[in-house]
Amino acid sequence: MNHKEVAKRVAKALQEDNIVAAAHCATRLRLVVKDIKKIDQTALDNDPDLKGTFNANGQYQIIVGPGDVNHVYDEFVKLTGVKQASTDDLKNIAAKSGKKNPLMDLIKVLSDIFVPLIPALVAGGLLMALNNILTGQGMFGPKSLVEMFPQITGLSEMVNLMASAPFAFLPILIGITATRRFGGSEILGAAAGMMLVMPSLINGYNVSEAVATGKMPTWDLFGLSVAQAGYQGQVLPIIGVAFILATLEKFFHKHLKGAIDFTFTPMLSMLITGFVTFIVVGPLLRIVSNGITDGLVWLVTTFGFVGYAVFGSFYSAIVITGLHQSFPAIETQLLANIAKTGGDFIFPIAAAANVAQGAATFAIYFLAKGNVKLRALSSSAGASAMLGITEPALFGVNLKYKFPFFIALGSSGIASLVMGLFQIMSSSLGPAGLIGFIAIPANKWVGFFIAIAISFILAFTVTLAYGRSHMPEMDQPQNNDDTIVDQHDDGFEVAAPIAGQLINIASVNDPVFSSGMMGQGVAIEPTDNRVLAPADGEVTVAYATHHAYGLKTTDGVEVLIHIGIDTVNLDGKGFESQVTQGQQVKKGDVLGTFDKQIIVDAGYPVTTMVIVTNTKEFADVALDESYGTEVVPGNAILTAVPKVVNENVNMAKA
Repeated sequence: MNHKEVAKRVAKALQEDNIVAAAHCATRLRLVVKDIKKIDQTALDNDPDLKGTFNANGQYQIIVGPGDVNHVYDEFVKLTGVKQASTDDLKNIAAKSGKKNPLMDLIKVLSDIFVPLIPALVAGGLLMALNNILTGQGMFGPKSLVEMFPQITGLSEMVNLMASAPFAFLPILIGITATRRFGGSEILGAAAGMMLVMPSLINGYNVSEAVATGKMPTWDLFGLSVAQAGYQGQVLPIIGVAFILATLEKFFHKHLKGAIDFTFTPMLSMLITGFVTFIVVGPLLRIVSNGITDGLVWLVTTFGFVGYAVFGSFYSAIVITGLHQSFPAIETQLLANIAKTGGDFIFPIAAAANVAQGAATFAIYFLAKGNVKLRALSSSAGASAMLGITEPALFGVNLKYKFPFFIALGSSGIASLVMGLFQIMSSSLGPAGLIGFIAIPANKWVGFFIAIAISFILAFTVTLAYGRSHMPEMDQPQNNDDTIVDQHDDGFEVAAPIAGQLINIASVNDPVFSSGMMGQGVAIEPTDNRVLAPADGEVTVAYATHHAYGLKTTDGVEVLIHIGIDTVNLDGKGFESQVTQGQQVKKGDVLGTFDKQIIVDAGYPVTTMVIVTNTKEFADVALDESYGTEVVPGNAILTAVPKVVNENVNMAKA
């Protein structure tokens, strides 16, 4: 790569007078621009040395790749004279430049609060779906399984207990993540959540009835009557409580010192928060929370299938903006009041939208004959979308070619209309995709499957038909007699650089990694804090922030090890490096260490990506272990399969 020329092309596409500030991380240029509309996006998309672009949180990001991004950045700064900034400074500049939307800030807060809770909510939702199978009538005959086999009644009751726990005690879970997000002690946050669901209070699900019948007990607080109301199943009240608690805690930490701080800060924070919660914040936010739920139910009730269709037509577009991160807050509220709301209408719409995007991506697989890289990406991304994770399909394939994305939107709208006609609502959370039927009541399965089939068939067939005449020429099959790829099992192994559990990189909450822009690879949820060399080779990337390492193995495999997501913003805090750029290392040598707690407390995932950044130079990058497997350093997790030239063809040419 000619770094100077790449920097010139980037500067020309951005327009120098449009650039406010620049920084870089291990893989990408991070920029703040005055007007994103002035950027020549086509030039950047078609640049052979760039891997893609992404706009998020007021920053325009250009993916260059490890080992090159720092050199391109240096040339870019020399050429433009742009203000250099650290990644942390860039966040502040982006905020001050007015590029950040207050709505998006709110969505980001909700995302930070609810994303860590998804495993518990999905587990509860799937258990609820299992209980629906056990107790639902009409699934296996006129009677439920429990009625046909009374001996499994105990099993059903236990499953129901497990399923209900995350939702009944939701304020405790939210108290932990929300207080941590606002900078307070998550243990105090949990205690605040417990305070809202104490058994001595009127259960949150019975508050309306208690008020209507005049049976709500109250505390007499110096002449002020305070309702003894619980907040089971509520979302907004505990978020408000967590904000107040964290703010008070930080205030007292600042003004109280030593033993006095240690002794009295928790007590004062909880005491004041408790009074403010039960007197003002709780009742007020309960009204707001119930109002939002009632409004959504009214919308669906009033507009019916038309509302479904409109929502379905825009759902995937909403995913691109990140607004969908706020949906778990709404869905949990809908499910918490299922007797009143009838269920969650967002889930079936999301399932239809995700399947449509996956089907369109599968169509690209059949259109991309001869393009090995695109076929590999579209097949894996399509399968991921079918299971409810659409970022790889959206950012890696459909948005790149545009027409698959818009065809999928239309297909989703039609399928969602059918969902509305059948009045499909989920009774729990689950995977919003092909297997989402497990979260749908059994008597609605037929309608759900009809809608899903329509979504898939429409998106796949229309994309395939349209793409045959509109697929860009460069992506059509290319005849090249010089090189014939012969994939085989032999290849160059890349070992796990860290102990932990293997997860699908498509599920990582960063489109640059999940979409495959950087290359094929895998992610690991670490259980250790040491990062080891995955093979013999040379350290090509060792940033001052120590959050990422690049190696070129002796076999020519270029490996990126990226610890956490957006951890560049920590500016090295919590990370230590044992190597320098250019250093030769042996497999198993320690590259560096990190403090997991510091990263988590700062609000960043510690998920570690292991990516072969020169994937295109190989016939395949194969996964050696199954997702969910616990690996230790030294275990082979990836194999880069080399391209093999057909010697007979070459000899004939000679």
